[in-house]
Amino acid sequence: MRRIPVLIATLVLFALPVSAQSVDDLIAHYLKTVGGMDKIQSVKTLRRTGKFIGGGGFEAAILQENKRGNLVREEFALQGMIGINAYDGKTGWKIEPWSGKKDPEALGEEEMKSILESADFDGPLVNYRQKGNKVEFIGRDKFEGTDTFKLKVTEPNGDVYLYYLDTDYYVPIKIDTKRLVRGAEREYETALNSTLLPFCL
Repeated sequence: MRRIPVLIATLVLFALPVSAQSVDDLIAHYLKTVGGMDKIQSVKTLRRTGKFIGGGGFEAAILQENKRGNLVREEFALQGMIGINAYDGKTGWKIEPWSGKKDPEALGEEEMKSILESADFDGPLVNYRQKGNKVEFIGRDKFEGTDTFKLKVTEPNGDVYLYYLDTDYYVPIKIDTKRLVRGAEREYETALNSTLLPFCL
């Protein structure tokens, strides 16, 4: 009869969620995979390409360039025209030629939140405590057949990111974003091309 409590205690122990230390271990594995903090901090510029897919089959080619100091320039190729979003560390502006506008104008609230996210050069997982971010392990999942660890990142402004880390290399292969814009929640999904990672090796 005395073995039953021991068995229950063992089951409870294995059912406990990953601790804060284990979250730090997952992030440490990720940082090691991408080259370690020294290499991450030695990177001064970053160039990414991708594709934006909207409703109704709408697609645009994207080029994003970052420079430390929170500088961001994004180009959107659409219908033979190139639109620009930019942030100089203080103000954000855009040019939307498909709207018949050739002069720069201020970014809207949603666009500003998005470009501020992009301006975080190293992303919300690197030095997350110093940035005031809260990171939680919320389980395991699959994305396109790949096993992942799921980390929930909550920023001080209330934006929430779900990072899906590949269980072999600990790099993000998908990021879900939830952001409040004028009281309404907006959701975005970013799928990352694993052939481009790690970016610092």
